[in-house]
Amino acid sequence: MPIPTFVRKLNIPLKRILQSRIIISSRTHGSVAEARSVLEKELDTIRAAGTWKGERVITSKQGPRITVDGSRGDILNFCANNYLGLSSHPEVIQAGIAALQTYGAGLSSVRFICGTQDLHKNLEKKLSQFHEREDCILYASCFDANAGLFEVLLGPDDAVLSDELNHASIIDGIRLCRAKRFRYKHMDLNDLEERLKESQSSRLRLVVTDGVFSMDGDVAPLVGICDLAEQYGALVFIDECHATGFLGPRGRGTDELLGVMDRVHIVNSTLGKALGGAAGGYTVGPKPLIDLLRQRSRPYLFSNSLPPAVVGSATRAVELLLASNEIAQSMAAKTMRFRNRMTQAGFTIAGTAHPICPVMLGDARLASVMADDMLKLGVYVIGFSYPVVPKGKARIRVQISAAHTDSDIDHTVDAFIQTGRKHGVIS
Repeated sequence: MPIPTFVRKLNIPLKRILQSRIIISSRTHGSVAEARSVLEKELDTIRAAGTWKGERVITSKQGPRITVDGSRGDILNFCANNYLGLSSHPEVIQAGIAALQTYGAGLSSVRFICGTQDLHKNLEKKLSQFHEREDCILYASCFDANAGLFEVLLGPDDAVLSDELNHASIIDGIRLCRAKRFRYKHMDLNDLEERLKESQSSRLRLVVTDGVFSMDGDVAPLVGICDLAEQYGALVFIDECHATGFLGPRGRGTDELLGVMDRVHIVNSTLGKALGGAAGGYTVGPKPLIDLLRQRSRPYLFSNSLPPAVVGSATRAVELLLASNEIAQSMAAKTMRFRNRMTQAGFTIAGTAHPICPVMLGDARLASVMADDMLKLGVYVIGFSYPVVPKGKARIRVQISAAHTDSDIDHTVDAFIQTGRKHGVIS
């Protein structure tokens, strides 16, 4: 075949290939452009509703006073979950440094392959001791602990009864299991009893509640829940992320606060709030349950082990609390100082005696603007709005820390009064 003829014949499929690639490229570009347009419209909707959640950049370690990018000087921090001030405690920091130097930056593995070190087992033992339970299993976060529990414990013959305002991680965890699902009205014991009656044919029944509900700072009625669970033969689970370390005489949590430590069967909690503030979560409960979670809990089996520095810091935080309840006991007076002064000034504060003190405002844009004005007055707080809280329930959630002084609290109340008057919230 003459070369010019061969080249012409070869050129025909090449042209077809190039044309098809141009068509595919054009379609792909069109799909990306369409997706981008959909996403931008959704983002514009969020901005228009006043519920856009910006991220302020902190340029210091976490503590009662921080430095914030774009602001001058120290800012009082009243919106961290650093309830006991341990995230910047020198002994906690030093323990993390020591663990990093001894055990390295990370395990590069999941626990059951080659990711378990003696410091992981030591922390699990101390957490079991702290909560007075048989055993403990560590996770990368409490979100993972909630995602890993229900699917393992409950099957299609079982039932789970959940408070309607439980944390998102509990809701997502329950969605992963095949148990029959019952939702009861928020902290409504009468409605819970009705759901228990409905589910009487189930093999296992698990009543699931936050110990403290993080958006409102209200405490679950655990005595009544335990009474009903015992009456109807159910188990009780609590998520203690906003209670561990500082509620109860020894800081053990809501079950200690309400005198039901021996009646609550399973506790999930976090290392990322009062217990050092880094990361990690855990489940404590009966040893057979913990053993089964090690065999089948997907977030445990398929997530890297907690880094040694995190484990070292958390271990020291737990040791401090096991040794003394002084830090935990300092919370109550400071919490009531803020709540009483704010109420006297005319603000509506949700919850009861918990250091989560939601300043209820209703309007999402108002909450955001007031939080910005508070920052100008030297106080770091954040406006909470939908979908974090229900529509019409926007608030600024203030969180008291044991590291705050009375002067810090008084300055923050004064800033709220000034800002509240400016926006017509109080007179």
